[in-house]
Amino acid sequence: MASPAILSAQEALVQDGPATEALRRNISSFRVNDWRDHFESLKGGVILSDTTSRMIQYWSEDESIYKVYPTSVPLSDDLTRLGYTSIIKKVVGPSWAPTPAMKRRNPEWPDYVGPGPDNPLGTHALYLSWTYYRIHGTNDTRKIGRKSSNGCIGLFNEQIAELFELAEVGTQVKLI
Repeated sequence: MASPAILSAQEALVQDGPATEALRRNISSFRVNDWRDHFESLKGGVILSDTTSRMIQYWSEDESIYKVYPTSVPLSDDLTRLGYTSIIKKVVGPSWAPTPAMKRRNPEWPDYVGPGPDNPLGTHALYLSWTYYRIHGTNDTRKIGRKSSNGCIGLFNEQIAELFELAEVGTQVKLI
């Protein structure tokens, strides 16, 4: 069985037939986007999170690095935010506290969870300029590839660790 590591999308591209919209898809059926359709430049690197395909694409500023990762996405459209943001902080071993809206929906949830195996943010978190929104790991690998979050974008811990090393504070991010 294949590991959660993702093949380079460039190695696995296929074209839809002439009767359908010409979308590029990789072997996992992710819709492969071109950064030029979403960003004016690669300054500082870019992350494109596609909530429909449930994947993230990352491009380095010089285009020498291109990565694709499967993600978890919000349970419903009203729990996420789409558009442009950026990474404002990076944390190894993040702590977690439910937002006020989460606490209203789930009053039994704890007020705080420190770093460790019970933390829903996993091992690493990229904080976005939008309050409460993160790209982070997860200790519950069943969530990846599903609508399972309360607004954040989740990755396997091994993959958020890799993206964490690639992305810098200031990296441009877009959720579509």
